[in-house]
Amino acid sequence: MYGAKLAPTSQAYLESKAVNDTKSLISDLCRQFYNLGWVSGTGGSITIKVHDDCIPKPQQIVIMSPSGVQKERMVPEDMYVLSASGSVLSSPSPKPYPHKPPKCSDCGPLFMKAYEMRNAGAVIHSHGMESCLVTMLNPSAKEFRITHMEMIKGIKGHGYYDELVVPIIENTAYEYELTESLAKAIEAYPKTTAVLVRNHGIYIWGDSWISAKTQAECYHYLFDAAIKLHQLGLDCSTPNHGPIQNVNRNISVKAGTAGSIDERRCIVLDIEGTTTPISFVSDVLFPYARDNVARHLSATYDTVETKEDIELLRTQIQEDLKNGVKDALPIPSSASKEEVIAALVDNVQAMIKADRKITALKQLQGHIWRTGFENNELKGVVFEDVPEALARWHSLGIKVYIYSSGSRLAQRLIFGNTTYGDLRQYLSGFFDTTVGHKRDSRSYVEITEAVGVDKPSEILFVTDVYGEATAAKEAGLEVLISIRPGNGPLPEDHGFNTITSFSQI
Repeated sequence: MYGAKLAPTSQAYLESKAVNDTKSLISDLCRQFYNLGWVSGTGGSITIKVHDDCIPKPQQIVIMSPSGVQKERMVPEDMYVLSASGSVLSSPSPKPYPHKPPKCSDCGPLFMKAYEMRNAGAVIHSHGMESCLVTMLNPSAKEFRITHMEMIKGIKGHGYYDELVVPIIENTAYEYELTESLAKAIEAYPKTTAVLVRNHGIYIWGDSWISAKTQAECYHYLFDAAIKLHQLGLDCSTPNHGPIQNVNRNISVKAGTAGSIDERRCIVLDIEGTTTPISFVSDVLFPYARDNVARHLSATYDTVETKEDIELLRTQIQEDLKNGVKDALPIPSSASKEEVIAALVDNVQAMIKADRKITALKQLQGHIWRTGFENNELKGVVFEDVPEALARWHSLGIKVYIYSSGSRLAQRLIFGNTTYGDLRQYLSGFFDTTVGHKRDSRSYVEITEAVGVDKPSEILFVTDVYGEATAAKEAGLEVLISIRPGNGPLPEDHGFNTITSFSQI
């Protein structure tokens, strides 16, 4: 590799095959993007880092298409070469009239922010019509949202049932003036791989040029779908894409409870003791996971998914041993598969017995339960008032989310396989402990930012746990406590409104 022999800023490296191949790749991609309408009128741009296994990605040089050039006619010699910090290492030679003198793109500072803040391998800037029009559907919206569309799966970190959220920043007269607002959006939306610019276009990044290109294609498809749904009067941000609702989205507590709650835009629901009997979790799900740990690990030991689960468990167990957690046992580093599995089983069963609310355990449980649901050995259980309430709220245009200590996978399995059918059509998203623990008020701040409300009080959180209710209230959410059969006692004078059925909301 060149990186082992030459400094990436040396003239010899700048003339290397790796650099020339990347220049040619950008030429080819720009022609494709021109035909897609993403870079017409000399607008738009693309940059790619020169991949070299011997050079850490943050130190790899960047190839960038120039500004003001007919993108479909570019050749490799037209490209700029930038250092990892963004300084120009190599510029294209001028061409005779009527060509304009070469100019480094004004997008440069924005590209560098994506490289710097997200360790990207490529960044695409598109002026595609879809990316422009979708920001005009709601001129006051600060985000684009869509859910339950197959192409969402092409966006890093998202699945079909997830809600895709893309921040929208306001356009400026000059491209470089967008740098600060783009950086703020990247920081505020840690999951996003794109930022829309109103009336302008979109910036998209990925770990590699293939990732960036794939996601760009998916984003443009989703924008086009959203525009067409809007033209039909349908809402792309709701699970069933029903008619756009222009109703007053108020949520109230019916007569017989302690007051009313107005102007809610979202409802966030706990599962255990709120939508689902505690007994289903404690008497069905937990025992199933406990009894099938060894079988699951033995059957899937060499899969990528289980290797990741085991690594998470090792890290958690090391932390537990360091903190003196009861029943934590070391996992042998150099031992047979059977010995490792036996040690893991002992630790996992102890974690289940202690009802630990930790990601390592919840992720493994979700994978075990998935097998149970797929084999029809498990069926999700919800209280009888839940399906009707979810359908009613959905018909009113109220978005409903789930927040549980169980993994997002486990949540989707429960609501996707209930005795009442698949209830995921009524749910806009799922949150688990990756946003934070449920008794930590900061977790609810994260949820508030994720669901896109203007203020926390526009969210109604329903839970059976006093500590969770207190944390949510501290973050500014409105809270109801669910009183269900089998739930634990509450402190006297707890100060929260209560319900015994979702029909009361």
